Amino acid sequence: MKKTALTVSVLLLTLGLATGCAATGDANADASRASSDAAAAASAAEAARAAADRAAQAAANAQSTADRALAAAREAQACCEANREAMDRMFKKSMSK
Repeated sequence: MKKTALTVSVLLLTLGLATGCAATGDANADASRASSDAAAAASAAEAARAAADRAAQAAANAQSTADRALAAAREAQACCEANREAMDRMFKKSMSK
């Protein structure tokens, strides 16, 4: 009877240790997966930051182009108004004769 109880105790102890080691292995695997997921997230965040930097640069370039186009349009409008005024003066001068 003592021998059977001792054998059962040894088997239970062995089973308990194996289960504990398996649980530790699972925890290590979970920690490894979490570390790998964190590294992937950091990499994705860095890629997103780089993309945002490129988008900001493209937006700044677009704004610069738009500013130059606005300046050119204002210059063309001023030229147009000057031509209209000159034509008005010529018409009035020809009508007064």
